[in-house]
Amino acid sequence: MKQYSLAIHGGAGAISRKKMTEEKSCAYRAALSDALAEAENILLRGGTALEAVEKAVMNMEDSPLFNAGKGAVYTHEGKHEMDAAIMCGKTLDAGAVSLISTIRNPIVLAKTILERSEHIFLAGEGAMEFAKQENIAFEDAAWFNTEFRFNSLQKAKMKQKIELDHNEREDKYGTVGAVALDQYGNLAAATSTGGMTNKRFGRIGDSPLIGIGTYANNKTCAISCTGKGEDFIRAMVAYDISCLMEYKGFSLEAASRFVVQSKLPVKSGGLIAVDSKGNIVMPFNSEGMYRASVSNSKAKEVFIFQP
Repeated sequence: MKQYSLAIHGGAGAISRKKMTEEKSCAYRAALSDALAEAENILLRGGTALEAVEKAVMNMEDSPLFNAGKGAVYTHEGKHEMDAAIMCGKTLDAGAVSLISTIRNPIVLAKTILERSEHIFLAGEGAMEFAKQENIAFEDAAWFNTEFRFNSLQKAKMKQKIELDHNEREDKYGTVGAVALDQYGNLAAATSTGGMTNKRFGRIGDSPLIGIGTYANNKTCAISCTGKGEDFIRAMVAYDISCLMEYKGFSLEAASRFVVQSKLPVKSGGLIAVDSKGNIVMPFNSEGMYRASVSNSKAKEVFIFQP
């Protein structure tokens, strides 16, 4: 069997062990397993890493369990503003989108930007117009409405604060992402998010920012981050890990551990990454991170907390 590696995440943060019921744990593990299986099937059939990460993220965007696509959180105005990015490690081509609404799968729009636009990053009304021209699937705004996300917004407004993807409340789960190495030796990364509950003023986090929340380079690794976006932006997390590998000779594990544990504030979040040799790491400095991985040499693993 030819080499391949795949990892996905469904968000990181203060995911309480005490509040994690067996029913909730099973639901999230099943959702992660389904997304991983669909993406792995693409790799097994000879598909590309880029196709695999897109498929994994699409699967999670269609689930109300995650803060992306259908499960996106509400802004202060009671709307949804979604971000996504995807990158090819072979060509360094990338596509990113921000501040969009009613797009069923933001990651599909990001990939279409990568493939069909002379630009890399589109936002707001312009991105929506491009999506219409490219026949990207839309949904009515009501399709994105979920009761527990709406309740989260009301609670955040009462407290007059902006909420992270994951905090002490059990109903806060977030950003999704995927990284892959295919049998052709190419890497890819993808990330999608609904941002922060009660966010205002067109806030953009790290997820759609190439080199910060999403990055892929065949010379080094592919990375998708999750957590408090402002902290990841300040630390330039994804590209910093790649640079430590390319210019300092760090291993993927050493570079990721250094950045997550030494450069990010405690409880900021985590990331998933795969290198050009197929090694997978999924470090985080928060209480938990929804994550799963599989490769040609290692069976599927699904985790929420530290093993």
